[in-house]
Amino acid sequence: MREFEEIREFVEREIVPRYDSFDAGHGRDHVQTVISQALALAEFYPEVDRCVLLIAAAYHDLGLVNGREHHHTDSARIVREDQRLRQWFSDEEINTIADAAEDHRASSGHEPRTLYGRIVAEADRIIDSETIVRRALQYGMRHEPGLDREGQYRRLMEHMREKYDYGGYLQLWIPHGENARRLEEFRRLLADEQAFRQLFDTTYDTLNNNKKQS
Repeated sequence: MREFEEIREFVEREIVPRYDSFDAGHGRDHVQTVISQALALAEFYPEVDRCVLLIAAAYHDLGLVNGREHHHTDSARIVREDQRLRQWFSDEEINTIADAAEDHRASSGHEPRTLYGRIVAEADRIIDSETIVRRALQYGMRHEPGLDREGQYRRLMEHMREKYDYGGYLQLWIPHGENARRLEEFRRLLADEQAFRQLFDTTYDTLNNNKKQS
């Protein structure tokens, strides 16, 4: 018989530290937030097995070890290949976990196949204006370091509109969370060019100063 706390300890000891090698937007704090938000959303669904959900949330971005492009499918493969999970989970449950990890990606283009996938996908949507801009800018500065301030701004705005604006590819799957309201707030900010530019400039200067001091 599996115990939730035993599995949580395994996650904190063996899985969470693996996120330390990823980019700043997908580090330890990110996976811990996704786990916390997923478990909070599970309160609305008594049929959800919290042990299965915990592992799905914990493993959802492990595929980043091989790069971003196929990280969702790589995460699913890592789940299926981790023999340690078989001490707690059946083959069917491992497939459910793997599917949830694979389906979390915002740009996947299809609805997650299971409730577990919808919860993890929703928990991964951290809709907070400052967090969104900081993570997107950190990614841009790391992967396109040759861009100056204006270049980073144009790149970030293109990504913001493609993902978060009306008609963007970001989809929300859980009606009970705060994300729908927060998304509307972010869209209003995105439409306010002056306010959004001010947030960008503040974030850009902070990241640049931190980089110089490190």
